[in-house]
Amino acid sequence: MPTDFKLPDVGEGVAEGELVKWLVAEGDTVEEDQPVAEVETDKAVVDVPSPYDGTVATLHWDEGDIVPVGDVFITYNVAGEDAEAESGGEPGGAEAGGSAADAGGAEGREKPESTDAAEPEAAAEKAAVSETAGRTFAPPSVRRLARELDVDIEVVDGTGPSGRVTEADVRRHAEGGEASAGEAGGEAGAAEAAVTKVTEEADETADAGGAAQAAGAGTGAPAKAAEREQTLAAPATRKTADDLGVDLNAVPAVEERDGEAFVTEDAVREYAEAKEAKAADVEARPETPAEGERETTVPYRGVRRTIATKMAESKYTAPHVTHHDTTAIPDLVDVRSRLKAKAEERGVKLTYMPFVLKAIVAALKDHPELNAELREDEEVIVQKHYYNIGIAVATDAGLMVPVVKNVDQKGMLELAQEVNELAQKARDRTISVEEMQGGTFTVTNFGAIGGEYATPIINYPEVGILGLGAIEERPVVEDGEVVARPTLPISVSIDHRVVDGSDVAQFGNEVLEYLNNPELLLLE
Repeated sequence: MPTDFKLPDVGEGVAEGELVKWLVAEGDTVEEDQPVAEVETDKAVVDVPSPYDGTVATLHWDEGDIVPVGDVFITYNVAGEDAEAESGGEPGGAEAGGSAADAGGAEGREKPESTDAAEPEAAAEKAAVSETAGRTFAPPSVRRLARELDVDIEVVDGTGPSGRVTEADVRRHAEGGEASAGEAGGEAGAAEAAVTKVTEEADETADAGGAAQAAGAGTGAPAKAAEREQTLAAPATRKTADDLGVDLNAVPAVEERDGEAFVTEDAVREYAEAKEAKAADVEARPETPAEGERETTVPYRGVRRTIATKMAESKYTAPHVTHHDTTAIPDLVDVRSRLKAKAEERGVKLTYMPFVLKAIVAALKDHPELNAELREDEEVIVQKHYYNIGIAVATDAGLMVPVVKNVDQKGMLELAQEVNELAQKARDRTISVEEMQGGTFTVTNFGAIGGEYATPIINYPEVGILGLGAIEERPVVEDGEVVARPTLPISVSIDHRVVDGSDVAQFGNEVLEYLNNPELLLLE
């Protein structure tokens, strides 16, 4: 029977989302938790999962539409609903169709023949976003991770807001640990091992449809990409190919499974990067406007509109003052150069950012007024004794700020790996809401593009942000002689209601002292 599904709150209290792409068409058969659409909220692009097993009857919106949360999104013909109604709610009817009774239990459902249209609509919305009728509250990305790690999402204890299950909860459960949310940061290595193990198992059992078990690896050479009509790949690899717009049959395969070419996720990404690079060579510049066209209209919505709103709120709320300074960093350049090769041996790309994060945290401990928040309604300044540092990342949609949690508790390589992963997820638009929340101070690296100084806008309600200029050789006076040395300029903006000029000057001096003498970080 027709059942309406309303667009759920796919973020943290968002009011609307832009429909980026339908992943199904009218008439398609879908399974519960199968992604049916990509929706861009004011924070990220997320998958919207189906709450039912059934058939898509009506898609109520067009791609590009702005859909209010709570409006009817899709109408389904839900499998088993008619049979359940005819059987008076007997267990057999529910089992045959795989209806919502399986998730919530048959108990208490003695009147499935109700014709109140509001009931199935309400059930649809609750099934998608809350822990109702036995369903667990978890975003689509977390449910996908649970499937990849072979974890039953229903038995995972959620530590997020309102009991929401987070990625850390799933990874912790996959390890078999019972650690609290506060201990999650120290378990990244074991979680990574679990992911690797499960990915290998998925690769070993994947077939062309991602469901049947492969008999084993073959010994013959796989067919050339241009000659293939079928390619074996793990479900996660197929999802990556869909996200990147890659035809799996076109990706070169280096091995064979069950007599068919087998493609890994790394091969898909390499193919996509090569394809993108080739396209860039052919067309290095953006498409020029049509002849005679004097203006181009770009939609002002989604992440871009949210960035603008937050910028305006910060600038018009907090009186900004920016402190500029610079220091020579030859020792830091030398240390990073020597450690870079060691990090690469462990599969980690070591940038200057982990050193900067450590220096910032060391200085924040001595200047807690910069690791704070002004709560005007309560008339209090909250100084925070934990150090979650946001890192501004430039993406196609604008600046996004992933947050590295508990920086003071992590080593250099762990920080380097986490920074790289979060930045990539931000650029890929796969980052979760939880990974962009809870920051206490922010860093922005405009020097990666070029330039020395800027006046960065505070990531409100934080009270400070540090901008990094380009590391370049500049003239420095040493012992009365002008010499060329690598130098790092910084720009620190503060909320002058909370932080005084002397405070930010001392903070900046301390950060630069640590970067000028990186061995001091060993004492922290």
